[in-house]
Amino acid sequence: MSARGHAFGIDIGGSGVKGAAVDLATGELVHERIKIATPNPSTPQAVADTVAKVVDQAGWDGPVGITLPCVVIDGVARTAANVDKGWIGTDARALFSAALGGREVTVLNDADAAGLAEDRHGAAKDFAGLVLLLTFGTGIGSALIYHGTLVPNTELGHLEIGGIEIEHRAAASIKDRDGLSYAQWTAEVSSVLSGLEDLFWPKVFVAGGGISHDSDQWIPLLTNRTPVIPADLRNAAGIVGAAMAIDAGIAP
Repeated sequence: MSARGHAFGIDIGGSGVKGAAVDLATGELVHERIKIATPNPSTPQAVADTVAKVVDQAGWDGPVGITLPCVVIDGVARTAANVDKGWIGTDARALFSAALGGREVTVLNDADAAGLAEDRHGAAKDFAGLVLLLTFGTGIGSALIYHGTLVPNTELGHLEIGGIEIEHRAAASIKDRDGLSYAQWTAEVSSVLSGLEDLFWPKVFVAGGGISHDSDQWIPLLTNRTPVIPADLRNAAGIVGAAMAIDAGIAP
């Protein structure tokens, strides 16, 4: 199945490989998403075989956009977060294309995909200018979008502010590890956001990750100057962004 105005996105995460066709005009999933557990170990070939199963279950016969929790340059994975380290140096685009019978494949970083989706169809759709998405989880993922154009593979979680990588200061895992209250944790988040806004001057920060579901408990406590809004699309963001990447011809 393929349809005009639709594209197929797959989001590869630590626990599941999720996919669906997406209406590119609205950002809505055309059908219920298909999810298959991420293989363990999550080696490149095992994940590629799982991706093929998702696409086969959907009956999709067109191009496919795929996210990876990796820096992706010219289709090649350069890092590996929450997947097998064997991904480093793997030509992911060629691997997935072969697993899908030689069809066209676009591969991009998972946070970049979420940023594209939130910018076009989600929380930041009414903001013009520079949008900076941060996903607060085990680490901090990032996506930088300017007037709809993605600056890929920013990896701002590794940027040092105050001499410490920001994901070692403000990831959601730090709150859990140290038993911090929201007030204590948001003091660190505010400091990190203040440093980022002094460098990039975004119009808005979009906060993603699981802790964004409790945004009413911590976003009002932030003291930085730039508006911070919770992500809208949640579990669908990676799928939507992967599908958008096909349509936009993005090939980091």
